[in-house]
Amino acid sequence: MQRSGTLRSPRRLGASMVSVSAPQGKTRRPPARASWRRDPYGVCAAGPRTRVMVAPRAAAEGQGVPGGLPPSNNARIKVLGVGGGGGNAVNRMVSSGLKGVEFWAMNTDIQALDQSKATKKVQIGQELTRGLGTGGNAELGEKAADESQESIAEAVLDTDMVFITAGMGGGTGSGAAPVVAGIAKSAGSLTVGVVTYPFTFEGKRRSQQAVEAISEMRNNVDTLIVIPNDRLLDIVGENTPLQEAFLLADDVLRQGVQGIADIITIPGLVNVDFADVKTVMTNSGTAMLGVGTGTGKNRAEDAAQQAASAPLLERSIERATGIVYNITGGKDLTLSEVNAVSEVVTSLADPAANVIFGTCIDEKYEGEVRVTIIATGFTQNYPLEPFFGSAVEEAPIAPPQKKSEGLSFLSDRLGRLK
Repeated sequence: MQRSGTLRSPRRLGASMVSVSAPQGKTRRPPARASWRRDPYGVCAAGPRTRVMVAPRAAAEGQGVPGGLPPSNNARIKVLGVGGGGGNAVNRMVSSGLKGVEFWAMNTDIQALDQSKATKKVQIGQELTRGLGTGGNAELGEKAADESQESIAEAVLDTDMVFITAGMGGGTGSGAAPVVAGIAKSAGSLTVGVVTYPFTFEGKRRSQQAVEAISEMRNNVDTLIVIPNDRLLDIVGENTPLQEAFLLADDVLRQGVQGIADIITIPGLVNVDFADVKTVMTNSGTAMLGVGTGTGKNRAEDAAQQAASAPLLERSIERATGIVYNITGGKDLTLSEVNAVSEVVTSLADPAANVIFGTCIDEKYEGEVRVTIIATGFTQNYPLEPFFGSAVEEAPIAPPQKKSEGLSFLSDRLGRLK
């Protein structure tokens, strides 16, 4: 079945490390917050050099490497892990064997980049932070991304869909991720943010920094999925080791990205392609992603109920205006089970919602049914309280910017990079 989108050859970089310099003669004052939207000089306005580390060509082009782009996938999908939390999530995705996407790690910390399993790596803010990180300072993280805008723009060039994954609350993730997201969306990519909100025990400073960063992210992406780490405490035992709790948070980010990527990249009996996902997710605001699995006699209904209620997020699909769901099972998946899942989803969804579904067979799910639901279009003033608790007031949300508003410089620059 022919898919939407156009397959473009990956940009070939002949060396394992590339330095990108800004044009000579353009200088500017240190950027104010979110200044990449206002800077008249474009993405190359900063002068410092930025390191872009690239794996060997075979890896970059998806030749037998987990996370590489297979030739059969017409939608070019990239996952950008920004900061420590985002980088950890990318490592989990690579280790899990997630295919059909290209992995990038972006960080101010050179040691973290050296440990990354991503196919491609970008050290941002090389001159500003000297590879030492941001020390939890979000403003420094933003300035680092601003310094490296050209490399970020090049990373998202000719890409159909970009996932920005990050842990909110830290310096690089909170400060740089909104800038990266804004550049990706301005380049024309369907941009999806999948981020975590910190555990309560991480402190009020990280919590407040996360709230501000999430507000910025919502203004700069098509769809944003926020996963509060505290919800993990409700699904794990009290004696769960601290390290395991953080690993679980990383894995939830992986599930969020994989749930959407699998819908697009895995062929199905009833196929959901990139165009379907784009219809539901473009400029859709806050979203919910639910993944449910079931075994036994009522496996289909159990998986559907679990996915539709998304207990981790404490949100239901009832208010969604757009829903994409996918049913995966082994060769023993029956028509009645597909119908059972559909009945659960449609009974909970708004009658006016745009609902798209797909079904695929995967032998590794023999004896099991897996349901993935993407629900989008929740109102922009949907309360943040279910995420962050009653003590946190909802941050104001600016109206969505038109693609060309204040960003003509980026279009010009992207044109030169092609």
